[in-house]
Amino acid sequence: MITDSYFYLLAVPAVILVGIGKGGFAGVGLLSVPLMALAVPPMQAAAIMLPILMAQDLVGVWAFRRDFSVRDLKLLLPSGLLGLVAGYVFVREVPNGAILILVGLIATLFVGWQIARWGVGKGHVASDAAVAPAAIWGTATGFTSFVANAGGPPFQVYMMPRRLPPRVFAGTSTLLFAVLNYVKFPAYVQLGLATSENLLTSAALLPLAIASISAGVWLVRRVPEESFYRIVYGLTLAVGLKLVWDGARELAIF
Repeated sequence: MITDSYFYLLAVPAVILVGIGKGGFAGVGLLSVPLMALAVPPMQAAAIMLPILMAQDLVGVWAFRRDFSVRDLKLLLPSGLLGLVAGYVFVREVPNGAILILVGLIATLFVGWQIARWGVGKGHVASDAAVAPAAIWGTATGFTSFVANAGGPPFQVYMMPRRLPPRVFAGTSTLLFAVLNYVKFPAYVQLGLATSENLLTSAALLPLAIASISAGVWLVRRVPEESFYRIVYGLTLAVGLKLVWDGARELAIF
């Protein structure tokens, strides 16, 4: 198990954010891997978070077992699995600096997309499930999920225009990411990421992640949503830019 105090200084809030995201503040969990990547390599951070997400998936799948879109899952799963393969090849072939840059870019682009969404009205007509958009965004979902457990943003880009009922939206997301997380675990093992150190660290952080789900439910009822998201997205942007800088320095770009 990791014993470095600096790691836990970052890992504890990262795991809490994952739980809060599961509890109602969707999207804030994206900060977890970038935040932990300030202390450990990004793929090690993703590997530590993965078993925690898998445990949460079991609860989520049971909770939403009757509420999901079969049509959207049929479209997104094949491309999502293709994205996992692309992510596996990318991680295996590129240096750590490039992964730092990619994780940082994912974080910063997500913030930009959220800011753009705030200016979009709610009167748009719901779109139909379509093969081409599902193929593009499903592949991006699988790729970013593999590299940084950050498949949420591209998934939302595809799903938000669908205007599905909230429980169906949440159920579709839960089932899709449960499949992707369990499929990519053997690939993490093959890459040497499922070490005893990482798994023991995941086990130590898991109770905190579960407890944080209740904290998320509590916060949703009491904290102004806009204020909370502004703080989290501000942190996400700062951490993302820091990772891009660190990755560029590691690759001696400047």
